[in-house]
Amino acid sequence: MAATLRHLTTSASIFAVLLLIFLEMELLCLVTSNPSTPALILHSLPAMVLPLYHSTPNSSSRTSSSSNPRRLLGRSESISRPNARMSLYDDLLRNGYYTTRLWIGTPPQKFALIVDTGSTVTYVPCSSCEQCGRHQDPKFDPEGSNTYQAVKCNIDCTCDNERVNCIYERQYAEMSSSSGVLGEDLISFGDQSELPPQRAVFGCENFETGDLYSQPADGIMGLGRGDLSVVDQLVDKSVISDSFSLCYGGMDIGGGAMVLGGFSAPSDMVFTRSNPVRSPYYNIDLKEMHVAGKRLPLDPSVFDRKHGTVLDSGTTYAYLPEAAFLAFKDAIMKELNSLKKIPGPDPNFNDICFSTAGSAVSHPSDTFPKVDMIFGNGEKLTLSPENYLFRHSKVHGAYCLGIFQNGKDPTTLLGGIVVRNTLVMYDRAHSKIGFWKTNCSELWERLNESVSPLPMPPASDEKNSTREAPTGAPPYVLPGEQEVGKITFDMSLNISYSDLKPHITELAEYIAQELEVNTSQVHLLKFTTSGNDSLVKWAIFPAASTDSISNTTGLDIISKLSEHRLKFPVMFGTYELLRWHVEPKDKRSWWQRSYLVVLSILGILVIALAAVGFWFIWRHRQRTANPYKPVNVAVPEQELQPL
Repeated sequence: MAATLRHLTTSASIFAVLLLIFLEMELLCLVTSNPSTPALILHSLPAMVLPLYHSTPNSSSRTSSSSNPRRLLGRSESISRPNARMSLYDDLLRNGYYTTRLWIGTPPQKFALIVDTGSTVTYVPCSSCEQCGRHQDPKFDPEGSNTYQAVKCNIDCTCDNERVNCIYERQYAEMSSSSGVLGEDLISFGDQSELPPQRAVFGCENFETGDLYSQPADGIMGLGRGDLSVVDQLVDKSVISDSFSLCYGGMDIGGGAMVLGGFSAPSDMVFTRSNPVRSPYYNIDLKEMHVAGKRLPLDPSVFDRKHGTVLDSGTTYAYLPEAAFLAFKDAIMKELNSLKKIPGPDPNFNDICFSTAGSAVSHPSDTFPKVDMIFGNGEKLTLSPENYLFRHSKVHGAYCLGIFQNGKDPTTLLGGIVVRNTLVMYDRAHSKIGFWKTNCSELWERLNESVSPLPMPPASDEKNSTREAPTGAPPYVLPGEQEVGKITFDMSLNISYSDLKPHITELAEYIAQELEVNTSQVHLLKFTTSGNDSLVKWAIFPAASTDSISNTTGLDIISKLSEHRLKFPVMFGTYELLRWHVEPKDKRSWWQRSYLVVLSILGILVIALAAVGFWFIWRHRQRTANPYKPVNVAVPEQELQPL
């Protein structure tokens, strides 16, 4: 614009400037008079913190760039920009969170990070940290990356005592804490991502306490609003559109998928307004809740107090204000009055649990009612039983309510359980959040069927770029026309050796089931421990009726392994394929392949001949010990006897 104005006359320049000022004033008036207009946000937003716990205010002070309306004008662009597609691991109820894999530095160092919509900082343990727990992966080594730079002290950050480096600090209500220095380095998003590695600021952790110290996950991936958020940094670089999506796996499945950036929304996705000025968290416009089609007798304002209704990826369960919880509990109890009430799995908590009939063990939707959430625009999101129940860990066929009272806090907090098997799109550019019920383990195929979005590869968990493929051959290529004699593969499971050892036979059965082979074909070769994980080496042999695996079957096995399509129960955690190898069928001579059989037959013959020989010797000794005497031969003793 400045270059154009320089070519205008003085009077024309003044006119153009006045026109621009007038247009900006019109836009500002439009936003002020119409709060539903999502295009411009005129308030500065405080940074968000880890939503798994209630948190204290952010101690790092960087001015939120969302206060700049011009920045947000550029966020309403089309979704033609690339996105970063990433897999989610772990299970919400078993681990309390979901993690994704992020690579930092050059060469890349891998980390398992909790995806957290309530945190603005991404941080990992630093190699210099003496007060960091034992986590899933090695600590980040800044000196091991030739692209790392410390963020030096400046007016936009909190500085260390020496005023040399920028630092971050996080304190949480349950006494967890994390602190460290800020650094900048290349961040990579996995080989499913269309988005190439990008430079970003993150925390190099030097101190952690509480749950942050004891958890297996390495750190946090901040997806909230704020300058240090990964999303905001990528949006500011104009490399992705201002949107991201999460899709959590369902009951007993775990895992899921994540997308940084935009893509075409399914036509039947349900949207609700998310007002960034309403609270520092991602909120939704919840007005009513229905149980089994019956509206709970609640004033809509009950869902709009304090922070409103907050959608929180880091919180495990859902928490309602007291009035809403009591109404919800009463409605559920009324619908399930025929079921037996039983104590919860943990005596320290007064869980509400129900024992079901055998038919409902695998299909809770046949017994438990649906729950509807009605938004301010009249749209409805229907929750399946898996969205408000969790399995009883000690009683087979029993379920417990995963929705609790939020103490005396009037905020409505909807954790990850509410959105299991639901694609949640955080469309920040348009101040709305979308929901689409789907099987998150088949997300990519379902999206292709629904709206034919940008080209996407088949469903798979992201593969580490450092993962080994068969030597001399790219993935999915079997050894020519040779028949497959054996397939070996190594997998890492995020479950301890002691926990997995009693169930290793069951795991072999599940592997056989997923690979569609006989259990007798799955052989355990090696079983070791690696930190908090277990390393297992397996071999798939030909069926008993044949001496080889067909190329078609071998290719199917390899593709399932490489694309992480094996689904195990939650008790086995999540797995990562480390390497696989195909051994062709033996081309040895008849004697080389059969010498063991021949030797076995010869051994049997030798044993048989030896047995016959021993028998003849024994018979000979028997005859020598009791020789035959004719009848007319006098016996010495008989000569002394009278006739």
